Amino acid sequence: MGTSLEAILLDRWTELAGPLAREVGEDLVRRYSEPHRRYHTVEHLATMLAVIDDLAGDAADIDAVRYAAFFHDAVYAVDRADNEERSARLAEDVLPGLGVPSGTVAEVARLVRLTSGHHPEPADRNGGVLCDADLAILAADESGYAAYTSAVRAEYAHVPDELFRKGRAAVLQGLRQQEHLFRTPIARGRYEAAARANLAAELADLTE
Repeated sequence: MGTSLEAILLDRWTELAGPLAREVGEDLVRRYSEPHRRYHTVEHLATMLAVIDDLAGDAADIDAVRYAAFFHDAVYAVDRADNEERSARLAEDVLPGLGVPSGTVAEVARLVRLTSGHHPEPADRNGGVLCDADLAILAADESGYAAYTSAVRAEYAHVPDELFRKGRAAVLQGLRQQEHLFRTPIARGRYEAAARANLAAELADLTE
């Protein structure tokens, strides 16, 4: 497929789901390559998988977490509020046909739905790993965080600036109000302080 990153992601998928699932993997990777995406792309998926690898020891079912990463933004349209739900349903439709056990399918769908708010329970080891990987970008260095916020704004280019700033600020406020942004010990130690500093700086810029 296309770029080397897409090929790497397809290899990761077939390693997880088996060579007979290659066609499904091609469809998933293609979804992350859709032209309207600026942040929720193959780069985001690859970064998430790398963080999940780092946090794997904290997961109860690492395969379920990796499946959930592939599906969590499989359906992404900026004008809809049900992307996570639609992505979860896609997983529920596709995974049984690949021979994935029903319990794992249910867990994958639960995890995908969890990414709509990033509020895993303290004992939710799989949810903690997945959400930590999804939010790791918040701890990027200055240039990386600027690129992230620019890409998110580009995805919502159709939204007037005043409305975007208000909506984005509400999302960030919701994150800041959580006692901990990150659930796993590794991620909390590695990302928490930098992420909170980035959120505070962006909020100050949005509300000035």
